[in-house]
Amino acid sequence: MKNIIFKGVGTAIATPFNETGVNFEEFGKLIDWQISEGVNSIIVCGTTGESSTMSNYEKMETIKFAVNRVNNKVPIIAGTGGNNTKSVIELSQYAQKVGSNALLIVTPYYNKTTQKGLIEHYTKIAESVNLPIILYNVPSRTGLNIEPQTCLELSKIPNIVAIKEASRQYLSSCKNCSAMWR
Repeated sequence: MKNIIFKGVGTAIATPFNETGVNFEEFGKLIDWQISEGVNSIIVCGTTGESSTMSNYEKMETIKFAVNRVNNKVPIIAGTGGNNTKSVIELSQYAQKVGSNALLIVTPYYNKTTQKGLIEHYTKIAESVNLPIILYNVPSRTGLNIEPQTCLELSKIPNIVAIKEASRQYLSSCKNCSAMWR
């Protein structure tokens, strides 16, 4: 059985920008407000956090800022996904180094890999870090669906602990999904 490490509400927080890049003053206010309202974790640099429009430097600075601002009050889940396995590994290792508590990793977009390729992608990432990993399946945005059998295979990797599911097809086609993660 997998350890349940996150409970309650995890906010996929927006990343505010100004003329020079990430507006850290406003970002800090958003983080503080989420914590004061009782959120249980904060997801930074996810798709809601504009990660697809951010440079790697901006992502790194945003993750580091969030970890420091939160100061262990709630877990930080860092969105480190992308379509280049090596880059995802580098960003994931950085997120671990600066103190993130988990990773949210979207399926690689544009490449349209096979299901076997997905298993290889996620396996290499999982082997490169010691953090819990949450798979992010959003085929309407990535053009790729994590099929139920692939999800079952990935669930066997110890630090792949959950899935953020954004596909109606998946939920209706997998009768044993909740059993996979127990």
